Amino acid sequence: MKAFLLESYGKGRALIPTEIPDPVPAAGEVLVDIHATAINQLDGKIRDGAFKPILPYKPPVILGHDLAGVVVATGAGAHRFKVGDAVYARPRDGHIGTFAERIAVAEADLAPSPATLSMAEAASVPLVGLTAWQVLVERAGLKPGQKVLIHAGSGGVGTVAIQLAKHLGATVATTASVTNADLVRSLGADVVIDYRTQDFSTLLSGYDVVLNSLDGKTLERSLKVLKPGGKLISISGPPDPAFARAQGLNPVLRLVMRLLSAGIRRKAKRAGVDYSFLFMHADGGQLAQLGALIDDGTIRPVVDRSYAFDALNDAVAYVDGGRAKGKVVVTLRPEASA
Repeated sequence: MKAFLLESYGKGRALIPTEIPDPVPAAGEVLVDIHATAINQLDGKIRDGAFKPILPYKPPVILGHDLAGVVVATGAGAHRFKVGDAVYARPRDGHIGTFAERIAVAEADLAPSPATLSMAEAASVPLVGLTAWQVLVERAGLKPGQKVLIHAGSGGVGTVAIQLAKHLGATVATTASVTNADLVRSLGADVVIDYRTQDFSTLLSGYDVVLNSLDGKTLERSLKVLKPGGKLISISGPPDPAFARAQGLNPVLRLVMRLLSAGIRRKAKRAGVDYSFLFMHADGGQLAQLGALIDDGTIRPVVDRSYAFDALNDAVAYVDGGRAKGKVVVTLRPEASA
């Protein structure tokens, strides 16, 4: 099969197209023929070496965290899916590799692909959809009538999180550029802050939850909009001790995580706010719930543009530029975009 390999860590390094043997599904795994994948900022950060302490992949390695495709074989004990089923997934850490024509995935990470979406649209959902779900439902426990600020509303996570938060009954504020204001309003944002000309920290107050995906300065300023007892949840760092424990990191890395997050945790405590870092995890059951919300029209994916598989490096470079609206997808089969 054809795959794109990261041969060694390096900032902006190109992925190398190559031919490798097809994977063989182990017990509890399903072999999926990938029709479409998507690009995430996480792929670029892994390529650059930024996640080596947390995700120590050993190059050569295939990157890629999103897939939509069709089951072509099942391993021993895998009974939830059959050959021919359309599925989508975010494979678990340590078993990624969707920048390839086929992949073996733990069946627990898979869900039926939403019936109303093309393969390309479905491939845009898993990582960002699971991130939004795990922040707003699992971690925040967002309830009707609460107020949430979602930074970078036109990004991959933001476009899903706005819609999910509205479904949960929250009032939603978001930061975005003027050019993306209509987009985020169409997704359900009640308040749109132009991050170039307005200071969200002086305009918003009394919020229950903030989803941060931006830099440390934005993270710290977000404390000002939260009411006592509010939750500041960051998907862009810094990692906290609870994350280090959950990942089973060694004592040295646990200390590093504690030190990295000491400042924001101290300021959050002083403000009476709970700070936590979330690194999303694979979960086929949650993807199935997201799929139901997509099929009933509650959530719609936002796809910025699509690339052919041969142009995968161009797609990665576009995402590296930080201007994508929603997600960037890569199709391996012409019919994937239909």
